[in-house]
Amino acid sequence: MPAAPCRRNWPRGALANDKNPPAAPAGREALGRSRGGLSTKIHLIADRRCRPIARITTPGQHGDCPKFIPLMDQLAIRRRGKGRPRTRPGAALGDKAYSSAANRTYLRKRGIKAVIPVKQDQKKHRRGRGSHGGRPPAFDAGQYKDRNTVERCFGKLKQFRAVATRYDKREFMYQGTVDLASIRIWLRDPVP
Repeated sequence: MPAAPCRRNWPRGALANDKNPPAAPAGREALGRSRGGLSTKIHLIADRRCRPIARITTPGQHGDCPKFIPLMDQLAIRRRGKGRPRTRPGAALGDKAYSSAANRTYLRKRGIKAVIPVKQDQKKHRRGRGSHGGRPPAFDAGQYKDRNTVERCFGKLKQFRAVATRYDKREFMYQGTVDLASIRIWLRDPVP
């Protein structure tokens, strides 16, 4: 009697060896792929004294622009006396990565001055539309010079080795590390 044919329910051969495997759920543990390997990006709001106020951690390959509005929604500055915390700063300073119509509309609706330079391609598209392109957004170059406070705040955070290198496996542990570093920065420069 002939032997029954061997049927397998799995494909033959080795697994795929591609460099872009299917991604895990979006933002899992805030670890992402970038040129240098696994990385995490910290999106941050800082005050004029280079102290962190609000932050979001995302995988390293995520862009800055989509996280602007969720970051602004986290902003709450406590008042000295009684009352609700302030949620609207006088101005929002950002680099060209935050230059989008959605971010500018959000700031305009909330009555916040946008000090964000316009990207060259956005200028070109507006000029290409002629009179229908609209007026270019206002830009205060003098106030934009204060944008380096965020970069200096990142410099202060990176002085903590655990923040700079991220040895934590879990996202909530890394967020706690960033929070602890932020508290130490605030304790060095308390509110007068």
